[in-house]
This record gives sequence, structure tokens and C-alpha cells, in this order.
Amino acid sequence: MPGKHTELPFEDAIVAHLTAHGWLLGTSNHYNKELALYPEDVIAWLQETQPLEWDKVASLHNSGAEQRILDRLAKLIGTNGALAVLRHGFQDVSASFAMCQFAASHTLNPAIQERHNRVRLRVVRQLRYSVNNDNAIDLVLFINGIPVATCELKSDFTQCVDDAIAQYRHDRQPKDPQTKRDEPLLKRALVHFAVSMTEAAMTTALKGKETVFLPFNMGNNGAKGNPPNPDGYATSYLWERIFERSAWLEIIGRFVHADSKPDDAARRQKTIIFPRFHQWDCVVKLVAAARAEGAGQRYLIQHSAGSGKTNSISWLAHHLSDLYDAANRKVFDTIIVITDRNVLDAQLQDAIYQFEHKSGVIASVTGEHDSKSNELAKALEGNQLIVIVTIQTFPFVIQHISASADLKGKKYAVIADEAHSSQSGSVARRLRQTIGMPEGSADDENEIDAEDILAKQAEGGRFPKNISYFAFTATPKGKTIELFGSLPDPTKPPSNENTPQPFHMYTMQQAIEEGFILDVLKNYTPYRVAFKLAHKGQEYDETVDEKSAVKSLIRWVHLHPYNIAQKVQIIVEHFHEYIMWRIDGKAKAMVVTGSRKEAVRYTQAIKAYIREHHYQIGVLAAFSGDVTDENGVPGVFNEYTLNPDIHGQDLREAFQEDAYRIMLVANKFQTGFDQPLLSAMYVDKKLSGITAVQTLSRLNRTYPGKEVTFILDFVNNPDEILAAFQQYYRDAQLGDVSDPNIIHDLQSKLDGAMLYTNDDVAAFASAYVLPTSSQKELAAIITPVAQRIIAEEKRATDTNDTRQKEFLAQFRKDMQSFVRAYEFLAQIVDYGSTDHEKHNIFYRCLLPYINRRTEHDEIDLSKVVMTHFHVHRQETRDLPLAEGASIYPLSEVGSGALHEPEQVYLSEIIQRLNTVFEGELTDADIVSYTTHIRDKMLESEVVRQQARANTQEHLLLSPDFERELQNVIIAAMANHMSMSKQLLGNEEKMAYFRRVIAHMLQQPAQRG
Repeated sequence: MPGKHTELPFEDAIVAHLTAHGWLLGTSNHYNKELALYPEDVIAWLQETQPLEWDKVASLHNSGAEQRILDRLAKLIGTNGALAVLRHGFQDVSASFAMCQFAASHTLNPAIQERHNRVRLRVVRQLRYSVNNDNAIDLVLFINGIPVATCELKSDFTQCVDDAIAQYRHDRQPKDPQTKRDEPLLKRALVHFAVSMTEAAMTTALKGKETVFLPFNMGNNGAKGNPPNPDGYATSYLWERIFERSAWLEIIGRFVHADSKPDDAARRQKTIIFPRFHQWDCVVKLVAAARAEGAGQRYLIQHSAGSGKTNSISWLAHHLSDLYDAANRKVFDTIIVITDRNVLDAQLQDAIYQFEHKSGVIASVTGEHDSKSNELAKALEGNQLIVIVTIQTFPFVIQHISASADLKGKKYAVIADEAHSSQSGSVARRLRQTIGMPEGSADDENEIDAEDILAKQAEGGRFPKNISYFAFTATPKGKTIELFGSLPDPTKPPSNENTPQPFHMYTMQQAIEEGFILDVLKNYTPYRVAFKLAHKGQEYDETVDEKSAVKSLIRWVHLHPYNIAQKVQIIVEHFHEYIMWRIDGKAKAMVVTGSRKEAVRYTQAIKAYIREHHYQIGVLAAFSGDVTDENGVPGVFNEYTLNPDIHGQDLREAFQEDAYRIMLVANKFQTGFDQPLLSAMYVDKKLSGITAVQTLSRLNRTYPGKEVTFILDFVNNPDEILAAFQQYYRDAQLGDVSDPNIIHDLQSKLDGAMLYTNDDVAAFASAYVLPTSSQKELAAIITPVAQRIIAEEKRATDTNDTRQKEFLAQFRKDMQSFVRAYEFLAQIVDYGSTDHEKHNIFYRCLLPYINRRTEHDEIDLSKVVMTHFHVHRQETRDLPLAEGASIYPLSEVGSGALHEPEQVYLSEIIQRLNTVFEGELTDADIVSYTTHIRDKMLESEVVRQQARANTQEHLLLSPDFERELQNVIIAAMANHMSMSKQLLGNEEKMAYFRRVIAHMLQQPAQRG
């Protein structure tokens, strides 16, 4: 049959479906191209739904009323835009007209529903739209005569979606290039679709060759595109779901909005925001679930960076704030949004004003006008529809709701914006204390985010049943998936075959393939750092804890001036040569360091290197709190002292300025930092798992002219980095579910220790939950138990009873494990008894009584010196992402045997570290050379005397030592040309070598 492969059957199929589902079919000759209106529908809508207002116009203009209204309407659409007119109507003298009736959130007003049913949706095929030529568009969609969408169709038998896009760019210009006249339809329609049988794309602004189309596809098994449709076209979702009557009117009424960013042009020129498919699909499904299930539910939304979470959260908050169930009862009284993004606040305010034409719907708890607690109380108790809080404030929200009698009966929806809600340093430590999370190390700088807060609030029943939670995250943790994930079969308990899953997905793979983010693993260059250490005085080796020693030695190497100097040269030269000219000279980079002290030394070294080489590269340093560097440059360092030129300006804002090109960070801005100009990252910190993904993903934001990113990694194994990304490339999947029997096993094990009785547990738990009991009564019950345990530990220590010490230490660990596991598992398992809860209360309060801080002696590294150091550049790789591995939850707790820290000789540890050394020189070469230099130095009586009488630091300051070392190295050139030339030609190496020789001199000199 002729024509089967052409666009015509495709167009026929779409129109047939639309006209069978409530759309009217129009013709091109009934369309007014100058006014860009379908007059028949405009007039019919106004006369049928607003006869009294129509009579006002008719009485003034008689037979000219219709043309008068059409002209007036066309003028206002040209001035204010079709969206504003459809939402808010227009006026003509004394008459006020609504141009559409969107669906109400409830059915309490039948008149609204009746008028909504009268809305005229029309499709016109092959519309001759142009006032300049005879061009036609395949399909144009109208609402009450106002054009809102155009579609260019292509058959994949002959062309593809890219050909439709090219047609819009070259042949559908909003201003005719010859006549310079505007094309009213192309300027006023809200969205333009390029559609083939397999793919779809859309744009809201035609700009000729500069037009940007976004994919409008469902996604295909986590990738781009659409899945095959066994019943027809892969793109049938567009006309079957998006253009479905109620869905289409809701999109126009409650999704589409004008961009609120500042603009010099008139408002009608601002960018129209139309939802991408996954955004619309996510919001619609969440709203339907919340309407059906009511408050008290949890939903996990795993949307990759580049998914447009800001808009998704804005739309969801708006929809939930006006949501009614089937019985016309309000589902939520207040929507609480956790975010640290000011842009979300402004965007919500602006979008909701466009939707409802009223302000005051949103309250932000900022502490600017009152204390945060007072602002929060006023917002929650004042029936505010949407309340925006920061991550720091959120724990107090839950406390306030739980404590207030007036608020307990209300229902809330909490939307957590994980990606931009992280805190580090002292703020993170205070948050941990507030919500009862365990502290890390004394120098703990690990970030805490909204995901951590929500998970902790979920434990121990701290999630009130009148709150639903909507958690947005690109990289969910295993605990988050178990707590917030949805079961494929909700009628069955969690199991290996029924593991919790995200409620909605938009994968990293799809975001990369659709061009919304970049693949940051495309140019990944690992470096291998190899070094050799020596330890003076082996004859009096001390024993140390192996893990502590290795950690201390690695930290010492990381802070070593020569290590930093070598890496700084690589970093700055790489940035200068390969990065800073990119993106029209605006590209930026981030240096990720392992500690705040490293950040300080890196900042000083990079600034010094830049000054020495006269480069124009501004540098910023970001970390929390103050740092005192005893072995570096004296002083107290913080963000203010290291960034004096910004005068306390917010670092995010300062880094946006063209002058600042490199930012050094220490556990800050590794998550939740959105800087699209970031093009390179230099990593000198061990990263793993979710931290690796979140940190390196700072590079993935797109920007005009940004096509590639670069990672130089001095620490991490590329295969481990790839494995971390693969977990989140498609969808984060649990490989298993937590074993609920852990609790039974642990409690049995702890009871069997016979360090407390069941009467102790029952008495304490009863007193704890009794409102009338006092703290003194609680202490009277638990103190004897704590004293019994502490006394037994002292006895075991005094008698050196190793077996009993191990047993008691494991007892502590098991209690901690029970509390952690129970407070998690109790949220997903019904144990059918209060006994575990009583034990949980008892253990949770007993642990602080018996937990004493263990202070480790500082390991003396003063005798350790670095004898070799090389940074080897390895081959740049593209790490190929594919379907990821699973994330595993709790499986076995408290079963590990306890061991005393293994005691080993420090020199043995150094020897093991030295095995990684590679280079052109053998160990024998280095030993021979350094020993020769030392022995020659000892021939000088002056040097011997100074070495005996001075510390190493004073010896290094001696001019005699400096002069003699120079002479000895020059004299050694005959037999050791390579090494002597390296030292004499490089002051940094020479300074390092001086310190090594000073170490080597002192012991024999002091022994005479």
C-alpha cells in the first residue's frame, strides 16, 4: 500500500486518538493567522460559560463585539503571554473574562467542574500558520482557541526526530528572515514538539539555529529513548498520556511557568518552563499515591544530578499543598521543604504566584526577622501552606510538631532536597548531637546531609505518623533504601525477592545520554605516589599500634612539604596548560584534600607557586573552623585568613567571580555544590562508595562550551572509583534485606553475659516511660549495673585477664550494635513484643554510663624521614560505566571477634611502606649515596660538634652545615653525578635532603 512509510499514517493515528478522547478537529481555513487564534472556539467558550459578561461587551459594540474581543485578546496575549491569559483571563471595559477553567482540587463546587468540562481542546493538522509564506505545521493544539503547542512529525522509515528539530531551527523561525515580520503562532505557543515514531523532544523558545531542544522521552530501561511498544508507536505516551484531556489541562494550569530569573527584556520574553517527562511522571505518581494513601507514608525518589530536582520539588510542593482525598478532605495541612538553596525559595514563591495569583503562601525560616524557633512556631501554628527550612532547623521541626498539642492533630508532608542540604565541621557536629548520631574523630569534618537526618529521625519511632516523607536523592544509601523504598509487592514482607526500591527513577545513565550532565569518568588520570621512609635509631625501636602508626605515617607523608610541592607543580601546570583557557577562559577547578591541615598547606604552596611563575590564577580555600599548624607556617588559619581578598563574602558567591579559578576544599563543598564552570578536579583524598560519587559528580554540570572534564587522582584506585559509580549508574539496588533475627540473636547474647538482670531492664524501662518518674529514680536503677560492669573491667585489667577484657569489650560493642540495629529494623519489622523496646531503652541509657573515652598516645614521628619520593603519572583512562553492583544492608551484627591493637615495630611498618617505591635508582644507590654524604659530613669537626650540641632544627639553620653539605655534594658528583645534579638543580629537593642528612648526622655525632 503506497504511503505506509510516510508521515501521513503517523499523523492519522495521533489525530484519530485525540478526536476519540475529547479533542475537536479543526481546519486551517478557520484559523486567523494574524491574530494567532481559532476564533470559533474563543467566542463559543466566552458565550457559553460567561453569558452575562458577554452581554456587557455585546451591548456596547453590537455586531462588532466578536472582532473587538478577538483583537483585545490577541493584543494581551502578545503583551502578557498565552500562559498568563489562560490562567488569569482578561478585561475589556467593564467585562472580566476567564479564558480557561482548570480542574479544582476537590469536587465541592459543581459549577467549577461543569465549566471545566466545557473547555474546548482542538487539534488542527497541516495548519497554514504563516503570515509570510505558505508554510504548514503538522499539528497545532489549542485551548479555547488559544494556541499552546505545535508538533512536527517524522516517520522513522524516512527520517528521525533530529530532522524535525532541524526543520524547527531552519524553517520555523519566529521572525521571518526576509520580511523581518513576526510569526505570531511561533512566538506565542508555549511549547513545540519534535516527534518521530520512536523519540520526542521539545522546546519552549524558537530561536532559529540557536534553538535548544530537550529530550521528552520516557527512558528505556534506565537509558535514553523509549521502550518498544508492542501495541504501536514507542512515542504513543505523548498523545495518550500527555495530551490526555485532564493531564494536558493540568500541565498547562499547574506545571508550566515562566522563568523567574532576572531579565532585561519584557516579561513575555522570559523563558517558559515546561516539565520534562520524568518530572511530570514523578509528580503525578507521587500526588496520586499521597491522595490514596494519606499521611504517614515514605517515598524515595532517586533522580540523578541533571534531573531538574528544583523544579520537581517546586511542582510537588505546590500540588501537595492543595491536595484533597476522595472524600474532599485535605491530605496535608502544611508542606515542609528541607533545602539550603535560596533559588528554590524564590522559585517556589514565583511559581505559586503564577499558579494562584496570590502571595504569602510560603514562609522561609531564616532567622532574619526573629529567632528561628519563633519563626518556625509562627509558620507551623499560623497554618502556612509551605514552610521552607534548612537542614539545621529540620530536627527542631519534628520536635516542635511532637511537643505541640495544637500541631499533633495536623498532617504534614516533608520534602527533602538531599543534594543541596549538607553541612560539615562544627555545624555537622552540632547536628549529630541534636539528633543523637555518633561522633566521628576529634577532627571530624564529614558532611551530614538531609538523608542522614531523615534516616536518624526514622529510627526509634521518631517519625510521627502524621507526616509523609518525600526524599529526593541521586545517591541513596542502603539504609535510606530500606527505610524509604517501596516494596514491589507491598502485601509481602521484605525479602531477597521483594527488596525495597525507589518509588521513582531518573538514572545517571539517562541523564548522561540525554546530555543533562557530563560523564566525569571520561578523562580520569590516576597518579601513583611512591615514597620510601627511614627510621633512625633502630636499636631502640618502640612498639606501636599498627593501624594508628600506618595512619600517622600516611598523614605525615601527605603533609610533607616535598610531597605537596611535587603535586602542586602538577596541579598548577595542568590547570594552566589544559584547563584555564576552556569555556572562553572561565573554566575552574577544585582540589580535594584529605584534611584541613592539608588544605592550609596546599593553599600556601599553590599561591606561592603561582606568584613565582607570575600566573594570573585566583585561589580560594574552603574548610570549617580554625587550623593551627605547629610544623608549618605559624598561626591560626581559617577561611577568613586564607581568603583575605573576599572580605568574608560567601565562598560560593566568590567562586563565581572570574578572578577565582581554583578552590581547595577539605570535606566541604564535596556534596551539594553546584558550579557549572568546574572542569577539573585534583584529588588527594581517599574516596570510596557514595562519597566518591558525590565528590567527583561536582564536575558533571553542563555549561555552554563545556564538553569534557578532567580528573587527576593521586590516591584512589580507578577500579574502586568505577565500582562506586556503577552502583548508581542505573538504579541503586539492595542486594538483600536486613536480617530481622539479628535482634533476637544479639539480645540473647547480651542476656547471657549475666551483667544485668531482666528485672533491671524492666524496672528501668518502666521508670523511663512513666511521666511522673524523676531522673534520680532512673539513676538509682542503672548506676549499680554500670558500677558492676566498670568494676569487672578494672579487675580484668589489674589481673591482666586478657580473655575477660576481650569479653567485656565485645559486650560493649554488642550493646551498641543492638541499639543501632533495633532502631533501624523496628521501622520495617513488627517484632510483636515490647521486650526488645525495653532492652533498647536500657542499653541506650547504660552505654553513656560505661563508655569511657580511650585516649591513644601520640606516635612519635620525629625520627622518621623521607628518603625517596616520586609521583608517577599513569595512563589517562575512560572508565566505562555499565550496570552497577548492589548495595548491601545489615546482615550480621556483633559477631566479629575483638582483638587488641596489633603491636608492631615502627621500622617494620616503614619497611612495608617502602615496598611501593619505584624509580630509576635502587635502594642500594640511595643508601650508598646518603651514607657517603653523611660520612663525609662527619669528617668535619665543626659539623660533628654542632650535630652533638643542637637539635635537628637548629642544625638546619647553621651556615657551616649548609656550606659543608654543598661542598660534599659537589665533591660527590664524580661518582654520583645523577643524584648530585638533581639536588644542586632543585632547591626544594635540596631542602628536603638537608633534613634527611641532619637526621642521619645526629646519632653518630652524639655517640662520638
